[in-house]
Amino acid sequence: MRQVIQYQKTGEITIEDLPAPQLKRGGVLVRNHFSLISAGTERSSVATAQASIIGKARSRPDLVRQVLDNVRREGMVATFEKVQNRLDNFKELGYSSAGVVVESSTDEFSVGDRVACGGVGYASHAELVFVPKNLTILLPEQVSLQDGAFTTLASIAIQGVRQADVRVGERVVVLGLGLIGLLTVQILKASGCTLIGLDVSDRNFDLARQLGCAECSISDQTSIAKVEDFTRGYGSDAVIITAATTSNEPVELATQYARKRSRIVVVGAVGMDIPRTPFYEKELDFRISCSYGPGRYDPDYEEHGKDYPIGYVRWTEKRNMQSVLDLIAEGQLDVKSLTTHTFDVEHALDAYDIVTGKTRTRYLGILLRYPENKIKSDVIERRVENVLAPPSVVSDAGLGFIGVGNHTQSYLIPPLQKLGASFQIVATSKPVNASSAAKKFGFRAFATDVREVLQDRGVSLVFVNTRHDSHGRYVLDAMRAEKAVFVEKPLTIDPLELDEIMALYADSCQHGPAPFIMVGYNRRFSPAMQTVKEFLAGAAESLVINYRINAGFLPATSWYQGAEQGGRIVGEVCHFVDTMQFLTGALPTSVYAIAPSSTNNRYHHENVSVEIAFSDGSVGHITYLANGAPAMPKEYMEAFGGGRCVSMENFKSVTLYDGRKAQKKSLSGDKGHAAEMKAVLQGVKEGKPPMSFQSLIATSRATFAILESLRSRARIDID
Repeated sequence: MRQVIQYQKTGEITIEDLPAPQLKRGGVLVRNHFSLISAGTERSSVATAQASIIGKARSRPDLVRQVLDNVRREGMVATFEKVQNRLDNFKELGYSSAGVVVESSTDEFSVGDRVACGGVGYASHAELVFVPKNLTILLPEQVSLQDGAFTTLASIAIQGVRQADVRVGERVVVLGLGLIGLLTVQILKASGCTLIGLDVSDRNFDLARQLGCAECSISDQTSIAKVEDFTRGYGSDAVIITAATTSNEPVELATQYARKRSRIVVVGAVGMDIPRTPFYEKELDFRISCSYGPGRYDPDYEEHGKDYPIGYVRWTEKRNMQSVLDLIAEGQLDVKSLTTHTFDVEHALDAYDIVTGKTRTRYLGILLRYPENKIKSDVIERRVENVLAPPSVVSDAGLGFIGVGNHTQSYLIPPLQKLGASFQIVATSKPVNASSAAKKFGFRAFATDVREVLQDRGVSLVFVNTRHDSHGRYVLDAMRAEKAVFVEKPLTIDPLELDEIMALYADSCQHGPAPFIMVGYNRRFSPAMQTVKEFLAGAAESLVINYRINAGFLPATSWYQGAEQGGRIVGEVCHFVDTMQFLTGALPTSVYAIAPSSTNNRYHHENVSVEIAFSDGSVGHITYLANGAPAMPKEYMEAFGGGRCVSMENFKSVTLYDGRKAQKKSLSGDKGHAAEMKAVLQGVKEGKPPMSFQSLIATSRATFAILESLRSRARIDID
């Protein structure tokens, strides 16, 4: 399929042949007929991508803070490489489209339904898109697919009007008469308001009057008097700012237009250095309108399809989309008059020349049109050969990747490249991510269907680097396909799935060689832990180990926090259980866990103290914390035994104490990923994993036991 994508490092926009997205639960696969370019958003995206590193930093100060935090944790060189890796990727463009359903996994929609689609990363400029059900809405018969493509952008406008809380007869200022502004004008007119439209240019004034503005004016200081006359000397009942500028002038002007105790709503991206005096003297109500409405940025709503009760949240994203379509169907919202250009997708670059100013012409709504050939589910291509891939490297293991996120690209693939690994095929849920990884790392093919990886004859080792809830399923699939498998931690989040893995492993051992299974517990391979292990080998007795992790706070919206992902104990504490197994050379036999009592609902099993008993008599204590200061290094460990002590500070130093002697060794902060990858490839060559299957199972069982101990407040024995 054809899709418009953008290279993050340079801003270059291209049209690529990509595999079709996979149908997932709770959504639909849609064959787009039209998608609408959001000129403001996409022009800004191009400008940001084309900017220098300093320019990018200025436009996203929130990301700068993240980078600085990472420098403190991992150092300048590692942070620079991570930033460059993230920029060396492609992203999809667009978020408002309309088309026909070709596959459905929800009862709400059927194949053949005409629908409008919304959402960044979903309703993209592509022939085929997967869209969750809460971002999909049926088109009324009276609404064409061309007009339906405006639905999401018009929902942004309608949410701004809702935030303004206007009443019939009120006099409203619309500041900014671009595409969103002209949509806002019509929605306000349909709501019974009288309008004055303001803009720095008069090029859209005639159209604005045609669509509902009683008056129009240039938005300079003289407009203050014009608004005063328009409102009979009272000032406006509401000001909706739909301009796009870094200047603070729109907000300052809005305070002059507004009457006492009225409302100012910001829809567009404008400067917001808010002057206190006019807001104080007039008691103005200043509001920000969030995209297309309640549900935006909430993964439970957008990704998982959990609707808000209508009695409590009348207007959600989807209900705003429905309202827009009702207005179009009733003739109260005219989007045809806003459509200035329509390009076939093959000529999408011509459209972006207009948006970016390379081609000088007046424009508002720019539609991309897609071929109307009938696409059947059984012929949708979900695999593409990478014609730019280098010749396959001779290797004992052909690698196939399921998922290739930032962690994988930063820490796993680079050392594999240095080891001369053979990259065969990569599969990700998003077509653009699969293509980006294939181009960057030289995979022979890329796909959106994981079966392409499992069935590929050139693949002998499968890497599973997806979200936690899918780990166990993909491990089982790889075992059944008789492939060696490396899975990022955890092995699984489900005790029943763990039992299934064990049963399949035992059955495989009865009929042939043991399956090759490895979990990404990298810390045991780090120079720091190797040094500690070697030093404590001379202790000749059981150990006492204290491991403190200043993990940091994760917001509830993080995918890691989703109930279906197993939580941070199963997903990260497993690292430290494994490290203790490595240092003691023993398996955990029981755990006792306790968490501080708190009325603060920010934390759920994120601040926990765990005691672990091991089969050789050793004792481990894990303190995992989310409520600490990010300035403190993340990990600190102490171990004691046989008259020896050792401390490890965030993999950057190890201090060894033996009798009255102390020796401090400075290290690079390497957490062992490269050594782990080397051990995995060597293990595949020799047919023996670097870690025992028994150890992997014990770690998972220990984390499940920690959760059970927190629930029961009792010590839990591990079988």
